[in-house]
Amino acid sequence: MAVTIKDIAKRAGVSYSTVSRALNGIGDTNTESRKRILRIAEELGYVPNQAAISLKKSRSYVIGLYFSTISKMTSPFVLHDVLTGVYSVTGSKYNVVVKGIDMHEPGTLNPTYFDGIIVLSQRNEDADFMREVQDKEIPMVVICRTVDVDAPNVTTDEALAMERAMDYLLENGHRRIAVIEGTPGLDSSRLRHRGWRTSMIRHGLDPEELPVMSGNYRYASGYTAAKRLLDSRPTAMLCFNDEMAFGARAAIVEAGLSVPDDVSLIGFDNWDMSGYSDMHLTTVERNMGEIARTGTKVLLRRLDEGIIDNRRIYLNNKLIIRDTVKRLEPAGERTSE
Repeated sequence: MAVTIKDIAKRAGVSYSTVSRALNGIGDTNTESRKRILRIAEELGYVPNQAAISLKKSRSYVIGLYFSTISKMTSPFVLHDVLTGVYSVTGSKYNVVVKGIDMHEPGTLNPTYFDGIIVLSQRNEDADFMREVQDKEIPMVVICRTVDVDAPNVTTDEALAMERAMDYLLENGHRRIAVIEGTPGLDSSRLRHRGWRTSMIRHGLDPEELPVMSGNYRYASGYTAAKRLLDSRPTAMLCFNDEMAFGARAAIVEAGLSVPDDVSLIGFDNWDMSGYSDMHLTTVERNMGEIARTGTKVLLRRLDEGIIDNRRIYLNNKLIIRDTVKRLEPAGERTSE
């Protein structure tokens, strides 16, 4: 099996990016460190990836955007915002090729085709693909979640954001709160779940007492979950994204109730429609466009300037307060009853 940069990094006890800079004469790797890395590379019989060398000599000006499957994971609205953010940075200089990770055949990545790859990752199963990108020595940035790879990550603190959303409901007197969570197994679902529970515990309340159902981040699942959750007579519903919140609103209206007079509603993502429809939804703004812009800038700095920046970059979330949360007095009771 061919020796890779990862093998050299393991032997030298340094990061992947340090080895890459040393082998390519980039950055601030000190002379002694570079000599040691080059010596280890020679001892291991490292042969530079010829396809990668060809890529450096003849750029393709193609950026790959790989995402977790759209059929079950990545919302089309999220993908739209990400694409808009990527294109705003690449302009006409780069072509952007969009592909699903679940459709990728392992071992088929061609490093002569891509200058770099942006990974919109939402699940642990994406790790094999990211390892292949690194083994092929293709520059990469990962957006939307924090992952344990030697590449820049750009994301937000979703747990803290959902904690603040639940705080807002509790501070407005709600106690009978139903929760519509997202697709089980996704990092976003796990982090948002942790966030609302942290808020409950901090307020001295038992999160196990709340009725909870899982959706799949789509409108229909929000509708179906809300129809069942209305049996618990909640004063509010906390939804893991705006699309499900709009589905929940349909179920609430169908039951002869209104938002927010009978049931308050909070979403997540600040979907474009949330501020311009007839329901001005209170929601958490997770600016996927800004996440994508930041990640793309980091990648292009490496491609165009040779600057390797493998930091984890966290962007801020913001609670957007609109018209769908009613203040209750006394706490937890409907004022209309």
